[in-house]
Amino acid sequence: MTAAAARIGLFGGSFDPPHLGHRALAEAALQVLSLDEVRWIPAGAPWQKAERALAAAGHRAAMVRLAIAGEARFTLDERELHRAGPSYTIDTVREIQAERPDAALFLIIGQDQYARLHTWHEWSELLGRVMLAVVARNGQPPIPGAAVMNQRHRIEVLSMPRVDVSATLVRQRAETGADLVALVGTAVAGYIERHQLYRGDAPH
Repeated sequence: MTAAAARIGLFGGSFDPPHLGHRALAEAALQVLSLDEVRWIPAGAPWQKAERALAAAGHRAAMVRLAIAGEARFTLDERELHRAGPSYTIDTVREIQAERPDAALFLIIGQDQYARLHTWHEWSELLGRVMLAVVARNGQPPIPGAAVMNQRHRIEVLSMPRVDVSATLVRQRAETGADLVALVGTAVAGYIERHQLYRGDAPH
């Protein structure tokens, strides 16, 4: 009897910073998709977010490590932080499939990312390589752009309670020195405070 293929969730993002909404989404993916692992993959140079300088890669990796503590099935994958050039999801998927040809890969994305997936680098090939795990917001079914809708692809919908937190909100609160524990948890809030991240002209 052959062993079942490993089920690996790929959860990418700038994680600048990671917050409790990210954690809730990853936990929902674990449960709904019966995943063996969720890999948190901080982007090195997210080419679609060029308008804002990110916190240093080392800080973002450190914060993700704190954010995922306590869940053995969460792992930090730093490959995009060390890869030169733009961070393209398709490159990461190809690498992981080469390393783990036995695994089924689930790409965890939000509804907004699904709607603009047709703008991603080599999106058509990406659809053939992964199962999409898309978050449904406010109970509404996720809807892709026309190009993606017209291409056959596999999708699982993740329903989860609304979490009113975003990285933008966290950075805005951090800039004023506000308490961040309710948004990012104690460990990440402490890290942001110790390193004075997102404080205007403070070094990042």
